[in-house]
Amino acid sequence: MTTNKDIIDGVQIIPLRQIPDERGKIMHMLRSDAPHFQKFGEIYFSCIYPQAIKAWHIHKEMTLNYAVVVGSIKFVLYDDREPSPTRGQLMEIFLGEANYSLVVVPPLVWNGFKGIGDKMAVVANCATLAHRGDEIERLDPFSPKIPYKWDIKHG
Repeated sequence: MTTNKDIIDGVQIIPLRQIPDERGKIMHMLRSDAPHFQKFGEIYFSCIYPQAIKAWHIHKEMTLNYAVVVGSIKFVLYDDREPSPTRGQLMEIFLGEANYSLVVVPPLVWNGFKGIGDKMAVVANCATLAHRGDEIERLDPFSPKIPYKWDIKHG
């Protein structure tokens, strides 16, 4: 779990509400009247198999709003922004059914995730812009530019 001292500048973690009843449940994600809502660009769902890695990428202009609605992921962020007070800091958070939260990721923060558990995870992203190929930059998940190892940490 991430503590406040570990949070990268501009990143927000907002616990989300679930309303269960005998028929199932409602899972809130993002409302236009929420204080952290900026604007709507597009929503999409990224499905990831257990142990698969989707990383690294940054958006130059887009803010991401991630929530995991099925399964679990290890979500990792890295701050490489020149003027940021948290430059060089890594942030790791486990999201999913046991920690249903919204993570708001500002532009220019590297991020990626790994599927964990025993089933496919479904990650929802309500982004502030519609996808544009010129607005995203990608790196290999094992790039030495980001000092992170995707291995399971034992002990």
